Amino acid sequence: MQNTDSLKNLSTLVRRDIVRMVHAVSSGHPGGSLGCVEYFVALYKVIMKYDPFNFTMDGKNEDIFFLSNGHISPVFYSVLARSGFFPVEELKTFRKLNTRLQGHPTTHEGLPGVRVASGSLGQGMSVAIGAALAKKLNRDKSIVYSLHGDGELQEGQIWEAAMYAAGNKVDNLISTVDYNGRQIDGDTDHVLPLGNLKAKFEAFGWHVLENNQGNDLDKVIDSLNEAKTFVGKGKPIMILMKTDMGFGVDYMMGTHKWHGSAPNDEQLNLALDQLLVTEGDY
Repeated sequence: MQNTDSLKNLSTLVRRDIVRMVHAVSSGHPGGSLGCVEYFVALYKVIMKYDPFNFTMDGKNEDIFFLSNGHISPVFYSVLARSGFFPVEELKTFRKLNTRLQGHPTTHEGLPGVRVASGSLGQGMSVAIGAALAKKLNRDKSIVYSLHGDGELQEGQIWEAAMYAAGNKVDNLISTVDYNGRQIDGDTDHVLPLGNLKAKFEAFGWHVLENNQGNDLDKVIDSLNEAKTFVGKGKPIMILMKTDMGFGVDYMMGTHKWHGSAPNDEQLNLALDQLLVTEGDY
């Protein structure tokens, strides 16, 4: 585990990666990506046990992760690269012709760290449940993690999967919802209100934790560590993690408008001026 200052510097590096990647091709999803940086840094640098240099699709005897809301691929790619799965230099190919770094993660190019094509919302929990059940059959004690968008919970398949996971005691699964309250068309409360998510998941038979400070790295680490204490106790685990879409770049925060919009040259420079690092930038 790196020290806190190093992890916070890494979080800023990842944010710089994100805004550069989407700016370079005038395409991508910076808002949710920026909001989930602390989650990915905590997961890959502190929480999960894995070997980035010997990646396998089955992930036997190591923790594995599935990104369900695949449109936030910039943050996923950045943290994978900065965790050793592939060269950081490859981030410059994001969304370009013949790249392995498609706008939504894909598997046909064999990008290390990516085990499922995602972006068709609602499917990731089903995939994660399947992987978790496979680990149980193989007597593999490692953990499966998944991340979902709050707007994604408007997909019915999520709730079928949630019911299945609890009914089959898939208790080696830790899912997290990026609860930023915004989606592509506006606030989730205006598009389709989600209601009391804690009560809903509890009613479906999950153990639910709440983290109201999803952009505080220490709080994210604490919530994931707490979630691990409930593994093997008969229930799937859900973390409801409140974040700010666009966190770290002031003009992107507090609005859904940067869900899928790229900054222009001037806006990129404004963002980079706010995201200052001490080392590791390219």
